[in-house]
Amino acid sequence: MRILLIGTSGQVGHELQRTLAPLGEVRGCDYPEVDLADAGAVSALCRKVRPELIVNAAAYTAVDKAESEPAVAMAVNGTAPGVLAGEAKRLDAVLVHYSTEYVFDGAKRSPYLEGDAAAPLNVYGRSKLAGDLAIAASGCKHLIFRTTWVYGPRGRNFMLTMLSLAAGRDKLRVVADQRGAPTSSLFLADATARAIRSIPDKGVASGIYNLSAAGETTWAGFASAIFERAAASRPGFRSPRVIPIATSEYPTPARRPAYSVLSHRKIGAAFGFAPTRWEDQLDDCIRRLPPA
Repeated sequence: MRILLIGTSGQVGHELQRTLAPLGEVRGCDYPEVDLADAGAVSALCRKVRPELIVNAAAYTAVDKAESEPAVAMAVNGTAPGVLAGEAKRLDAVLVHYSTEYVFDGAKRSPYLEGDAAAPLNVYGRSKLAGDLAIAASGCKHLIFRTTWVYGPRGRNFMLTMLSLAAGRDKLRVVADQRGAPTSSLFLADATARAIRSIPDKGVASGIYNLSAAGETTWAGFASAIFERAAASRPGFRSPRVIPIATSEYPTPARRPAYSVLSHRKIGAAFGFAPTRWEDQLDDCIRRLPPA
């Protein structure tokens, strides 16, 4: 199987190179080889590679910066997925794409279902929702995996930021009134490959599937868990004290949903596996960090 993997330098894309390799011939690419803001370049790449499977792990993920760059965010997160979907339809290929809990407003207090009404609070969420809708409208065979609070052992993410800040701080103020499920790039890559392997047997049940860690916590709770594990496994690590604060005490350009937990019933029924708990995913990530 010829696989086109877009976004190899990102957290999830990097791990997908490992998990997709046993499934076929992986052609990986990233910016500047392909600029997702250039629809013509996206089409040209697909027509050159002629993949049977397209995995789009690239996105504009600077949530706050998107507020001042809405056109770029929409081009990368909204328009480009639609172009990829059109090419997948033309090639009779399958498109795998990643979405976000930021398509919801966070007003719910029970895990979000795939069919719940979207009401994004920020430009990033609106751009990702536009991509989801464009893929669905294309009629291509597709799997959209909606995930939350992604982090991993490489790249730029909350876990690595906390570990970096811990080196010079005795205390850290962290938001404690937003709830979600920290989801590791390692888990996402493994779960994606598992879902793809089921396609030859089951065919493609196109649609959106929530794919995030089980359980829930706050950003402050996540920070505390990171420090606890780092202190237990990294000699000389000093844990700063986590001071819980309200979102209002840490203003940002983009509004965030207060509740971002997703239901996993649909993906369990479709692919026969349940996501692992966020604590277990964090343990795995901490173990894979390079020595301090």
